[in-house]
Amino acid sequence: QVQLVESGGGLVQAGGSLRLSCAKSGRPFSMYTVGWFRQAPGKEREFVATINPSGDNTYYADSVKGRFTISRDNAKNTMYLQMNSLKPEDTAVYYCAAGSWGTTRRDYPYWGQGTQVTVSS
Repeated sequence: QVQLVESGGGLVQAGGSLRLSCAKSGRPFSMYTVGWFRQAPGKEREFVATINPSGDNTYYADSVKGRFTISRDNAKNTMYLQMNSLKPEDTAVYYCAAGSWGTTRRDYPYWGQGTQVTVSS
């Protein structure tokens, strides 16, 4: 069984920063590609970023490229999403996920419960 728990969400002003964390229990963390998705009210869940098992390959959605950084610490079974220069349109519930390399929901069979990020203008 794979369990994922996000933390670090909150309320921040536009231009500010937040760091999300995702802790994993169960099978070894290093086995999986892990990624972040987000879902704003009334919208589909969308891909944000992903990182491969060794941490040497990442991929970002165009909307966050240059502002967000995904990273992982396999020894701590944890991955992170550093979010800088936040915009109101970044407001969403952010989900971490574990699975295989890709940008669609079906690439990731394991999901956390989500953490709310709200960016005020």
